[in-house]
Amino acid sequence: MQWIEIDGSKGEGGGQILRSGLSLSMITGKAVRFTHIRAGRSKPGIMRQHLTAILAAQQICAAQVSGATLNSTELTFIPGQIKSGDYQFDLGGAGSCALVLQTLLPALWSANGESRVRLSGGTHNPMAPSISFLQQVWLPLMAKMGAKASLALHRYGFYPAGGGEVEVTVYPVKQWQALHIPQRGKLVDISAQALIADVPYSVAVRELNIVKQQLKAEQSKLNSIDASSAKCSGNALLVKLQFEHLAELFCAIGTKGKAAAKVALEACDEAQAYLKSTAVVGEYLADQLLLPMAIAGNGSFTTPAITDHISTNALVINQFFDCCIDIQSINQVAEIHIRK
Repeated sequence: MQWIEIDGSKGEGGGQILRSGLSLSMITGKAVRFTHIRAGRSKPGIMRQHLTAILAAQQICAAQVSGATLNSTELTFIPGQIKSGDYQFDLGGAGSCALVLQTLLPALWSANGESRVRLSGGTHNPMAPSISFLQQVWLPLMAKMGAKASLALHRYGFYPAGGGEVEVTVYPVKQWQALHIPQRGKLVDISAQALIADVPYSVAVRELNIVKQQLKAEQSKLNSIDASSAKCSGNALLVKLQFEHLAELFCAIGTKGKAAAKVALEACDEAQAYLKSTAVVGEYLADQLLLPMAIAGNGSFTTPAITDHISTNALVINQFFDCCIDIQSINQVAEIHIRK
């Protein structure tokens, strides 16, 4: 058997290498061996949310797997045929539902029937895209590529308890479409939501007032969301910029002892930096567009900088697909073109 060997210490050295490798293995049917998993992190090896992604991927394609244990730094994954169906997975804490979904969805889009995935875990996490980001930014762009999914958030999940609940219906792709995003288009709307669970309403008011001041947002576009069904207290501020051709969403997480003003300024600073840039796509969205564009075999966009995440993801993709991912820094932005 011919193996694809992936060294998890290369590039950014994090969990993205594992997630992208699993997605690509399922899609291509190629066996993969991971070594030095998450070697670039302070706690190397497979963590709970990574283990959930591995076991979920195993179930979806009846894979033969070895090394799927907590803290393991090596894993082999031999995929079988991708099966559509109803699936339910529990991250057992506040691990990111969004990251697990981004591992599974490319494979389920390749299945021969409709699937439903229910996940419990964290929905709005630091250091991970939020479920709101998937709903409002990533999935609309995927739909333009012919990859459709509807995502419902039934319960918010904050650190440390997690316990959020999301449900996704995934429709098989008939034909992947190229996606080229040469420009954002006109700024259509600025809006914000303050999520609060067992947190004083005044926190939301302070956060939204700062958004109003910093970004000149209309009062009618600023809303607080009661997330009290969550299993623990939590706060997140979501700032959305809607353009003609895409949206961007910036999320700042409130934690115990962190002032509401600091939360709001974090989100506003990210939004303002993006507005000042001439790049079309923010750095986090850029990273999440590479793999689906490689599946489609064609796509392009600009982003503020060539990050380690983007470079590493491109290296992993090129081990599975015979495609050209051209990344160049031109006029203070990174231009990315993907073609077969």
